Amino acid sequence: MSDMDEDGVLTDAEEEEETQAKEASGDEKVQVSHLTEETIRQGLSLLCRTGCGLEHTFIKLVLKDKGLNDIAAVSSYNHIRFLDVSNNHLTDLSPLASLTHLLWLKVDNNAVASFNGQPFAQLPFLQLLSMAGNQLTDIDGLAAPSLERLNLTGNGFQRMNGFQGDCFANLAILELRGNQLDTTDGIDLPNLERLYLAQNVIKRLEGLEKLERLTVLHLRDNQLDSLKGLSAGMKRLQYLNVRGNAIADENTLQSLSLVSTTLQALVLSENPLVESSDYRVSVLTFLPELEQLDKDPVTPEERAQICNDDQNGEVSDRLDFPDCAFV
Repeated sequence: MSDMDEDGVLTDAEEEEETQAKEASGDEKVQVSHLTEETIRQGLSLLCRTGCGLEHTFIKLVLKDKGLNDIAAVSSYNHIRFLDVSNNHLTDLSPLASLTHLLWLKVDNNAVASFNGQPFAQLPFLQLLSMAGNQLTDIDGLAAPSLERLNLTGNGFQRMNGFQGDCFANLAILELRGNQLDTTDGIDLPNLERLYLAQNVIKRLEGLEKLERLTVLHLRDNQLDSLKGLSAGMKRLQYLNVRGNAIADENTLQSLSLVSTTLQALVLSENPLVESSDYRVSVLTFLPELEQLDKDPVTPEERAQICNDDQNGEVSDRLDFPDCAFV
């Protein structure tokens, strides 16, 4: 994966020897390299015409795994549209302010701790931003009205405050896997289509009624023991993944009826509930149009069983409906 040897940084063999030596001596000092014009030239690709159409320039720059803690030298390359500076030691992205044509920016696995003071307000055309594996805890200072996809996986978010439609009018995909969220509340993005929240500590589904265009909700490996919080306002939800949670009570499946007209695929595996031999039948009671449950398609035989059970009155006998179940 590493291409560091192009610029005089350690080759794979030398890097392994260096790592072993550091482990033996207890020295964990990070090696830092300075960005040079030669390194930039080696990372350029994708030749394209400029705005006037009379000249050509490279519009893609990849500077992954270079050990960089400063990217000031990129500021003069204002035609760059695609930039990847992942796997470095960056804290300051202000040199990017002059790259006003940027469409796509990856800053994964760096040391950025805040959006305040960063240049995103000067990047009016930015559509994809990936900041996975940094030290972010909030989005204060992030303004990106053209942004369509935002990846904040593996940071330190505990709340999702600030995700408002007026700041992210075009945001369609939001990834917040591997943070410290304990609730889904805080997102008011009516145009959001996909939301990935796996590997948090989410215990409550809240605020989902605002996500009217959401088609994918991914909540694998959290701490949910209930599906309460699903909303009829989620008018386009097609895929729901709650694998690896703590859902045990069949009665919580009643909440699925709120999304029964659109939901096509549901993943419930690795929940205590699935230890019940007829959990698939229980699910289909509330989702008669479901096409796939866990990894397996819903069979005609399972649909027929639901119809037969319903006719025989066995469905209501199997589940304990409270008086306010459908209120």
